[in-house]
Amino acid sequence: MQETLLLCVATRPEGLLLEKRLGGTRGDVGGRPVALLRTGVGPVNAALAVARFAAVQPVRAVLVCGVGGAYPGAALEPGDVACASTETYADLRSESPEWFLDMKTLGFPVVKGHHNTLPLDLFPAEKRVAFVTRSTCTGSDDAAREIAERTGGAVESMEGAAFVHAALALDLKVGEVRGVSNRVGNRDRGAWRIREAAQAAQEAAWAWLEAGAC
Repeated sequence: MQETLLLCVATRPEGLLLEKRLGGTRGDVGGRPVALLRTGVGPVNAALAVARFAAVQPVRAVLVCGVGGAYPGAALEPGDVACASTETYADLRSESPEWFLDMKTLGFPVVKGHHNTLPLDLFPAEKRVAFVTRSTCTGSDDAAREIAERTGGAVESMEGAAFVHAALALDLKVGEVRGVSNRVGNRDRGAWRIREAAQAAQEAAWAWLEAGAC
């Protein structure tokens, strides 16, 4: 059985264009099979979906596509597209009123010797920045600044690190591309550009697939 590139999205809007281009949830791009997998929101759904798919179908690589928010100082605007140079679990830590301890400080590797920050192999967009994963969407300017300073992250999502974690555990190459839907900070849904961000990310992912990069 030929190995499939697993194209992962968390929600339906993040994969509509890709599904249309593929002609469904499975298709060929450049003569190589691609499967579109909608996982649901959050890190547990993301990791489980990848593991379940890979258990029954040979996978050659994982590509994550979606939207995310840009942290303060990231030099990214709504509608911009970036890919992950690294992914960091922002919430996986121990804290006290005075400080926090990340997994490296605590002495607990998360997967294959890596701690909070995980490496990626594939880079489907020209702009590469550090991505951050949180189980809670950041909703205040103060929290956004703290996370950006602590992690060095530029883009926030709710699943990215879990996709990378699963791929690393399964010895699969992985990449992640996201369109910026909003600035991370005080919650203002009127300023969100989710449709435009999702469209931009999918266009970038499709161009990368058609170029035969993987």
